[in-house]
Amino acid sequence: MSTANVAATPFEGFVLGIETSCDDTACAVLDAEGRVLSSVVSSQLDVHRPFGGVVPEAASREHLRNWPAVSAAALEEAGVDWSDIGAVAATRGPGLVGSLLVGLSLGKAISYSLGVPFLAVHHLEGHLFSPLLQTGGASRSVPESMVGLVVSGGHTSLLAVDGPSGAVTSLAETRDDAIGEAFDKIGHRVGLPFPAGAEVDRLAELGDPAAQPFRVARIKSDELAFSYSGLKSQALRALGEIEAGNGGAAGASAAAGDDGSWPRDVLDLLAGFRRAAVAQLIDRLDRLSDERPVERLSVSGGVAANRLLRREVALWGERRGADVLLVPLRYCGDNAAMIAHAGLLRLRRGDTDDPRSADAESRIPFAG
Repeated sequence: MSTANVAATPFEGFVLGIETSCDDTACAVLDAEGRVLSSVVSSQLDVHRPFGGVVPEAASREHLRNWPAVSAAALEEAGVDWSDIGAVAATRGPGLVGSLLVGLSLGKAISYSLGVPFLAVHHLEGHLFSPLLQTGGASRSVPESMVGLVVSGGHTSLLAVDGPSGAVTSLAETRDDAIGEAFDKIGHRVGLPFPAGAEVDRLAELGDPAAQPFRVARIKSDELAFSYSGLKSQALRALGEIEAGNGGAAGASAAAGDDGSWPRDVLDLLAGFRRAAVAQLIDRLDRLSDERPVERLSVSGGVAANRLLRREVALWGERRGADVLLVPLRYCGDNAAMIAHAGLLRLRRGDTDDPRSADAESRIPFAG
């Protein structure tokens, strides 16, 4: 991941983080202790929502349009100037290559012009360590060992972390759809606006999961891999059956904003879908814990905001005697604070990148 290694020395100064891997333009400033002094995120939802998904070309243009105001707001909120920045961290991938190029190019230029260290950060690296961030205080230290569960619209990953070396080993990935992608597609199918995952979670709280059960996907008894395409297909077929019985309408008007207008069978279906989706994650954690002790589990990514998941992993930790670190809600989604933090952790190990040669990559394996 890195292209330069120097002797580790204590870092003093401020780290500027840049995140533009998809459709959020984000900038953040952290101090040397990992305190988040500012975290500004500019959403492009209004631009992409009419298309039901992110339009790559539009996302790139919006990043260029939003960056001046976002970076200015982040510096002002942190109370620092450009001359105070001691290092720059920017996302290199994975993501939309056009969007990545905007943020990475900005980061490289800022680093080069200021003459400060540059860190090209893997997006998953940012999420993985984000549960160590704290609201209003210094970040926690990286444990001696940790297992990370990263769940989002693009990722469903189980990772092992060796704290002293910073080495990360992939234990399991999704074989098809990511969990957040499945939530979004089911939500879109019932008429919810993009992105739909968070609203599916909210509506699922109103349903009875026992009224519409779904199978929990299992690959093989000895495998940890995830799979959400089957569950998605089950739910879509069930929605089709509901539509057939309801005269062609499965959901309610999302614009109405009236929870009472949603058919009971749809709410039950969303609840059942959510329960099966989360149960698969818990199943894999149980399998892993049966094979090896898990002392600490970090849970991060956009789906880490899911209400049921937060409840279930807390209970799993109590049952298994594991310390569960849940990412603060404000850092669940894509943000630059997590990128700056990942960069800070690498700075402490004396690990930096050459801004002249770091490249953006839409698909990139994760190895710490």
